[in-house]
Amino acid sequence: MNSTLYSLFLDHPVITTDSRDCPQGSIFFALKGESFNGNAYAQSALDKGCAYAVVDEAQYATDERCILVDDVLTTLQQLANEHRRALKTPVIGITGTNGKTTTKELIATVLAKKYNVLYTQGNFNNHIGVPKTLLRLTKEHEIAVIEMGANHPGEIKTLVDIVEPDYGIITNVGKAHLEGFGSFEGVIKTKGELYDKLRTKSDSKVFIDADNKYLAGIAQGLTLVKYGVDSDEATVKGKVIDCAPFLRYSWSTAGNNYEVQTNLIGAYNIYNMLAATTIGLHFGVTPQQVCEALSSYVPSNNRSQLTVTDNNKLIVDTYNANPTSMAAALNNFAIMAVEPKMAILGDMRELGSVSAEEHQKVVDFLQQHPDITVWLVGGEFGKTACDYRKFPDVTAVKEEIAQHPLKDKYILIKGSNGIKLFELPALL
Repeated sequence: MNSTLYSLFLDHPVITTDSRDCPQGSIFFALKGESFNGNAYAQSALDKGCAYAVVDEAQYATDERCILVDDVLTTLQQLANEHRRALKTPVIGITGTNGKTTTKELIATVLAKKYNVLYTQGNFNNHIGVPKTLLRLTKEHEIAVIEMGANHPGEIKTLVDIVEPDYGIITNVGKAHLEGFGSFEGVIKTKGELYDKLRTKSDSKVFIDADNKYLAGIAQGLTLVKYGVDSDEATVKGKVIDCAPFLRYSWSTAGNNYEVQTNLIGAYNIYNMLAATTIGLHFGVTPQQVCEALSSYVPSNNRSQLTVTDNNKLIVDTYNANPTSMAAALNNFAIMAVEPKMAILGDMRELGSVSAEEHQKVVDFLQQHPDITVWLVGGEFGKTACDYRKFPDVTAVKEEIAQHPLKDKYILIKGSNGIKLFELPALL
């Protein structure tokens, strides 16, 4: 990488990839996509206040403040890696099919009781978001929690090579993005690339769900710190007390027991809580501080949220959906001691050849729970064999609600983000 660029970054430690957002003295990276070419906006970024612009097309390097490189994205990633190496901040890498964003938030909340923590904002967990997160590291940060996502083979390897984590956690592996991964085995292999990277570091540690047989199968040769509900090998062990509707659970370690009332919907969140607990304890956060952090955490971004409106109580989980997360949400909803229950479910996207089978499995499960009124939204659910009400899209659902408002119900709303069920809470 251009060593001069890192020196410039140290003098101008704010980067931007959006020519509409150009903080004074920042460095603009002219990224390219299918429908845009950031090089074309380099001069505009400079005019708006950027100190330098990194470009990879010579015709746009018309200003002495332009830095011409072979590939802007690669340069951004290399710069992030150099910065991470220079600061030597302890880094926890996190990935998984479900729960990684919530778990990342919980880990950061717990660690913040003792440390100045840098952590991934929102879901900036891809090949652009990860380097941008690392470039926010400063000497004041004492630890970093970096989330990494993937929907194709090899993507986690690309990210861990940038991040070079010292510690790692895979929340779980499930059936998601099968269209991109090709198979469930492809999911496991790709998520396991985090473990592969940690094997190259002699003092690395992995925090692992000891109840998960798939993770155990790929974790050989690693130093493991275990948590779980069922496993006797867990250092931190948890038990669900109730979830009506918020999860309340107990956890124990070294013969001591603690209880936490959370603000999260879903018994499945106990694993996310136990992960954050285990990591917090490992880094010296006291059990009391752990309990305080986890009981005060309030979710956002349409993940495991309870929204109380004038008419209904909504369990909103519209950020994403796949067979594993859908099953967890429905299992939890089925055991919740609330009534009357209604589920508005949207298609699970990117399932490829198993899409019809997986959507039918959801319907088959629901048919065992006649106390739940069900509306299905999208073309994939539309093909299932059942007598539930079906809607082609969210617009049709909105029209139905406008004509026949829903009232006094507990409503679970879950589907892939592209189905746009997030437009419904405002109408309910």
